[in-house]
Amino acid sequence: MTFKGWKLTKDDDAFSCALGDLEESEMMDGDVTVDVQYSTINYKDGLAMTNKGPVVRRWPMVPGIDFAGPVSDSSHPEFKAGDMVVLNGWGVGETHWGGLAQKARVKGDWLVPLPDTFTPAQAMTIGTAGYTAMLCVMKLQDHGVTPDSGDVLVTGAAGGVGSVAVSILATLGYRVLAATGREADADYLKDLGAADIIPRAELSEKGRPLGKERWAGAVDAVGSHTLANVLASTKYGGTVAACGLAQGADLPTYVMPFILRGVTLAGVDSVMCPKPTRMEAWKKLGECLPLDKLEAITSTVGLADAERVAQDIMNGKVRGRVVVDING
Repeated sequence: MTFKGWKLTKDDDAFSCALGDLEESEMMDGDVTVDVQYSTINYKDGLAMTNKGPVVRRWPMVPGIDFAGPVSDSSHPEFKAGDMVVLNGWGVGETHWGGLAQKARVKGDWLVPLPDTFTPAQAMTIGTAGYTAMLCVMKLQDHGVTPDSGDVLVTGAAGGVGSVAVSILATLGYRVLAATGREADADYLKDLGAADIIPRAELSEKGRPLGKERWAGAVDAVGSHTLANVLASTKYGGTVAACGLAQGADLPTYVMPFILRGVTLAGVDSVMCPKPTRMEAWKKLGECLPLDKLEAITSTVGLADAERVAQDIMNGKVRGRVVVDING
């Protein structure tokens, strides 16, 4: 039997990203098969589908780092046919066939039961970006950053992780500063709950070892000089949750924020995050994420449009979330 999906292939220097018929016999090993209803296009998917980053480590590959839909077949004790599930990370779209296809076969241990508070489409409106944003907020809370601690900064605020982080933090009562490189995004970010906008240029160039204390915590999806400057202006005892590298994977920083102000740099990994933490994150998303705001910043495209959106993401033309209706 065949099903529709995107396939990435690479032979020496020849790269191909094509939508076509895939054979069920080609699918990788797993004890649960899911009829994928919705997926998304994330920054990592953009890198993979445009071959602009070393995301894919096994060829050929079906891209798509997350998906949601019903189980069609299972030999895993926790799942049966008809169960609604969501998957984020675990290397799908990188080392294991991912969600930008009508079917996915994966390990049941990678799946989380879809919370009753969300439809599959809403789960992908949140997606890996939103789930990662929740992990970052949880990390700040774990380190004692409360609304009374002071402002919280979100970098890359108009992107997928940033947009959700701004919305969650504002809903929880934090005063949120949103850093973005696009002036036109100011009203958009304030609608999500940002109290003030910081131009990206203030943070993106080489900075001083230690700056004025400006925020008690931060969610950073950018890395490089931006993260270094965020750390330099974090208040005494503050925490920065780092989850991305949109500007770069380097970190040209100094030890001063750590040894003079006791600042914590807390790494956030959404790919291999343990299942109990994943389930807690999805539970909290159901409690504190205003879906009406999130849906207002989400666009939905069909499976055939995925490559175009990937190109747009890499060219900085996408803000908010893009959901892929696999059968649309």
